Amino acid sequence: MSDFAKFDRPMQLHLGFQALHAFRAAHGELPAPSDAAHAAELLALAKGMPGGGEVEFSERLLRNLASGARGELSPLCAFFGGIAAQEVMKACSGKFTPMKQWMYFDAEEALPGNGAEPLPAAETAPRGSRYDAQACVLGWKTQEQLGRLQYLLVGAGAIGCEMVKNWAMMGLGAGEGGKVVVTDPDTIEKSNLNRQFLFRPWDVSKAKSETAAAAIQQMNPQMAIEAQLNRVGPETEDIFDDDFWETLSGVCNALDNVQARLYVDQRCIYYQKSLLESGTLGAKGNVQLVVPRMTESYGSSRDPPEKSIPVCTLKNFPNEISHCIQWSRDIFEGLFKQSGEDVNAYLSQPDFLTALERQPGVRRTTLKEIHANLVEKPLTLEACVVWSRLKFEELFSNSISQLLYNFPLDMSTSSGAPFWSGPKRPPQIAAFSADDPLHMDFIVAAANLRAQNYGLKGSTDVEFMKRAAESVMVPEFMPKQGVKIVSDPKEEEKLKEQGGAPAAPTADDDDAVCDGIIKSLPAPSSLAGYRMVPAEFEKDDDSNHHVDFITACSNLRARNYKIGEADRHKTKQIAGKIIPAIATTTAMVTGLVCVELLKLLQPDKKIEDFKNAFCNLALPFVSFSEPIAAPKKQVGASGMEWTLWDRYDIDEGRELTLREFIDLFKERYKLEVTMISSGVSILYSFFTNQKKLKERYPMTMSQLVLEVSKIEFKPKQKYLTFEICCNDMNAADDAEEEDVEVPYVRYRFAF
Repeated sequence: MSDFAKFDRPMQLHLGFQALHAFRAAHGELPAPSDAAHAAELLALAKGMPGGGEVEFSERLLRNLASGARGELSPLCAFFGGIAAQEVMKACSGKFTPMKQWMYFDAEEALPGNGAEPLPAAETAPRGSRYDAQACVLGWKTQEQLGRLQYLLVGAGAIGCEMVKNWAMMGLGAGEGGKVVVTDPDTIEKSNLNRQFLFRPWDVSKAKSETAAAAIQQMNPQMAIEAQLNRVGPETEDIFDDDFWETLSGVCNALDNVQARLYVDQRCIYYQKSLLESGTLGAKGNVQLVVPRMTESYGSSRDPPEKSIPVCTLKNFPNEISHCIQWSRDIFEGLFKQSGEDVNAYLSQPDFLTALERQPGVRRTTLKEIHANLVEKPLTLEACVVWSRLKFEELFSNSISQLLYNFPLDMSTSSGAPFWSGPKRPPQIAAFSADDPLHMDFIVAAANLRAQNYGLKGSTDVEFMKRAAESVMVPEFMPKQGVKIVSDPKEEEKLKEQGGAPAAPTADDDDAVCDGIIKSLPAPSSLAGYRMVPAEFEKDDDSNHHVDFITACSNLRARNYKIGEADRHKTKQIAGKIIPAIATTTAMVTGLVCVELLKLLQPDKKIEDFKNAFCNLALPFVSFSEPIAAPKKQVGASGMEWTLWDRYDIDEGRELTLREFIDLFKERYKLEVTMISSGVSILYSFFTNQKKLKERYPMTMSQLVLEVSKIEFKPKQKYLTFEICCNDMNAADDAEEEDVEVPYVRYRFAF
């Protein structure tokens, strides 16, 4: 049971499918589409099954079951295929118990007219087309509708590939005037190949959208598909402009981040387009349908943000391996990316030092890093090994020594409880040993990354690096007095609220010290053309030492604090923020999305006809629910109701002046406009200087926006958006003027 609005359906379908088997055994074939005699015989067979006399059958349901028995719908193949494949994986792996149960999926609402009336025989008769099996269920009119659709698919990853494959099988965009635009700026990585089946090993490093489109063209040459490499966002509104959005039939998201989803959601609201939203997380998946003027939007409800790890926990008091991995990821960024970028900025930007003066908190540290990277730059791989050996001492020995100096192992809190207790694990100092494989993993990875920063040739010769590391004279470390270490997340939050507490002034913070470092730096002119090579973290290149470094670094950190270590695979997953995705869940989710797309084709649909879904294949569990209706608001005493889908569309066939715009609302909507804003700019308000208002009243609305906002319109822009504040003129005579909440205004200025 998956849809609790249909309690009576599972038993009917169970007996109906038994009746189908009996029908085929008797006739050697399944019932024919739109054949009333076959439908009647199937109903009689179902009623004659054991237990059939106790069930109240829906004749319509059994008739539709009979009519579609010879059909084949790719969305349902994807849905059931995903579930069945997951059960096979359970059986093969032995990790979970396979399901021993029947499952029936009823999506009668996807049929024309909800399947209330049988389709004419001509509508379901085969035509020698690749879509015959689909048309025998949905009819040729629906098939033609599918062909004429123009859809935007945002993302060509796991969900995007599976989605566009289903569309190709369904014939979406394969008819006259139909089109699918798929856009994704990302390229194919090796890790994508296990679940993004439109890609092959030789496609690695190619654009996802272009490769997916080429594969789809081979599957269905009739399908009109256009690949773009553009990110859908504010920066590409000149590409995805008014004309583009107005031609679309709908939008489908195949994204992996909330921010992009919210932007597309807002665009769909603005242009009144339906949105097919879905996502997966391992064996879990969800589907949400956004229907104009009917449902709430994707952004209407959100999950609470993930809690961030306190800085004090990351820096000094980790208690989980994820803390160590995140710390190591930050170390990687600081050592091999940020430091190189700072050096390049110093060499290429004349105002870099001036800008750095406005950052007192990081000025000295940044200057010291630039000095170390330029003045003490390595010339050989051996020098890189020396640097990595000293860095090992700094990270896993000296920092722990300083921490234990500030907070001795026998220290107690003000309440008398041991300081090192609970989540605060007592650390231990690491002593370097060239015979420890983990220690050498760190040295090899760090030395090679350092060499890459300077364009030097690396090496994985462990014996060479052992000898070089053992020969390093490590200076003795003496803990410093007066070093402030925050030990409480509450104290950390308090400092954030205060904007950070100023540290006690020391000689190191003196401007004279910073000036001394600057004087010792080589002049940018003396290093003309020289640049470091910052490392951009890449998780899928096994030869670049990125994941190797983070794995070794995080496990050394874990040893400091007696935390269980993580293997390379787990480290890669956490450090690369990889969302677990499996092909079975993707197939199931995209199948459900396409079923909802079929419902959108039918006119006069009610909100209860559509279904949002949540699934977990590991259990397995599939649950359907009706979308939430868009909340309604009321405009003052007028009684007019509006939702997030409503707006005032002002299109008078010509430009309006500010005065005409205000008068229009007064006459047409009985609203007195008290303020008009565009973005962050106030164009009009009742308290504006009268002289200024006299100047603005004769201006057209577009002129006013240009004058006040100082912005430039996009080449093909046709509309402006205004937010207005109004008083209700319908309020009772004895009542005070009431400020009412009203929808936004979409104003057409280009004709």
